[in-house]
Amino acid sequence: MRKYLLLTMALAGLIAVSVAGIASAGNKPEKVVVGNLEFTFNGGFSPSKLPKKKLAPIALNASGKIATLNGEHPPALKEVLVETDKNGAVTTVGYPKCTSGKLQSQDTKHAEAICRTAIIGSGTTEVGIKFPEQPEIPVKSKLIVFNGGTSGGVTTFFIHAYITVPTPAAIVTTVKIKKIHHGRYGLLSVASVPKIAGGSGSVKSFSLVINKKYTYKGKKMSVLTAKCPDGKLQAHATAVLADGTKAATTITRACTGT
Repeated sequence: MRKYLLLTMALAGLIAVSVAGIASAGNKPEKVVVGNLEFTFNGGFSPSKLPKKKLAPIALNASGKIATLNGEHPPALKEVLVETDKNGAVTTVGYPKCTSGKLQSQDTKHAEAICRTAIIGSGTTEVGIKFPEQPEIPVKSKLIVFNGGTSGGVTTFFIHAYITVPTPAAIVTTVKIKKIHHGRYGLLSVASVPKIAGGSGSVKSFSLVINKKYTYKGKKMSVLTAKCPDGKLQAHATAVLADGTKAATTITRACTGT
């Protein structure tokens, strides 16, 4: 059940984060089949040429799809865990932050207005909502990633989406990122996806791009940075569904050290 793919958050993923056109050349989607479920992962980072010894800014994209082989409504996505390469880093020092409370109950327009300065990324998602004896209802939404700040060594991101069916509701996914020491991996990101439509909604696809640069105390900063000492960046992602199903994949992308 292991395949090779990319660096990051499939955060996202999360959240499964289509690729926004900045993936490294040659990156192709990979599929993992677990029982009746099929997971498709893709993503990349740019630039692919990075210093061997010092961190440099990168842009990251991630995308994913969850489907069933027989066309039935898939179980809800509950959690995404991603271990990322020790040669990558996440930094939000000096960057404005937002809170989950400010985003709850807000539609996309108002969430953007309330916490505009804290935005670090964006994307799209499609959710399928299925009630008993009714056809599945497809719902598309914009995704916005907000910085939640860093405290006690843990960096928090909030991923906001807004659905209008069956009733208007904000879906705020919390992503917690912390340093780890696990062989190749140096960061662990855990994305907790709340119930959608009381548990009747399932994430079917998502795409996400993070490419935020900023200036703090006169110094140019980047939320995401990486270096390339050995020609690759690697991550290991695990998706956990509400019915207990788990799908895991190892993600590798080539880079060129300079």
